[in-house]
Amino acid sequence: MSTLRRRIVVGGHAVRLHESGVTGPSDAVTYLLVHGVGMSHRYLRPLHEALPQSARLISVDLPGFGGLPKPVDDLDVPTMGRLLGELLGLLGVSRCILVGHSMGVQWAIEAARSAPDRVAGVVLIGPVVDERHRTLVAQSRALAVDTLGESPAANAVVFTDYVRCGIRWYLRQARHMVAYPTEDGIVRLSAPVLIIRGGDDPVAGPAWCRRLRSLVDGALVELPGQQHNVQYSAPEAVAAAIEGHVATISAGAVSPRDERRSPASTS
Repeated sequence: MSTLRRRIVVGGHAVRLHESGVTGPSDAVTYLLVHGVGMSHRYLRPLHEALPQSARLISVDLPGFGGLPKPVDDLDVPTMGRLLGELLGLLGVSRCILVGHSMGVQWAIEAARSAPDRVAGVVLIGPVVDERHRTLVAQSRALAVDTLGESPAANAVVFTDYVRCGIRWYLRQARHMVAYPTEDGIVRLSAPVLIIRGGDDPVAGPAWCRRLRSLVDGALVELPGQQHNVQYSAPEAVAAAIEGHVATISAGAVSPRDERRSPASTS
């Protein structure tokens, strides 16, 4: 798969785009994949490659992540979300499916709120942060437990991206992550929502994800046997769930209490 990589400035901050599929503004749906805290596009690459090439596919490296310069400004969750909304405008995106993982869920929520006319749907994978993990210590403990179930390949990507991010920028953003009330942000979304979690995810637990699903017009898909980085370990299953969500949006048939469980899938 041919991927175009380019760096642009949005709101005075450098972001890096990795694009494939349909390039440039068009009527095709655009998937914008948003990584979590400390991470980059690299752990989203398997999902990026599993999504349909008939769409416009964009994975983003946000300011301070993936080796990009660390902003002097302290970018909180709403500010980063507005930056993503501005990015959609700069790219001429008119029909976007925002796909966020972990803290990327929070940024995707705020992006959808800042540019509602450009966002057709929102996919929240492994959403954070529930009431049990609203301290840095609790969140770190859950992530440490998660590493025990992740593959060596997934852990290698995570750890090397953490090093590229650096502890100072990670902690600045992680403090915003644990403070941000995801349940309050999600109820303000106008676009349909799909929540995806790995069945063994210790970070985004089942009760938390079901609570979020109960608050929105959307669905919950759980993939048994998968961990927090389910988009890396089971990209085809995650892509299939996302495509089904997009088809449901196009048909205008999203159910606010729709919950599905998918069979375990590995790539």
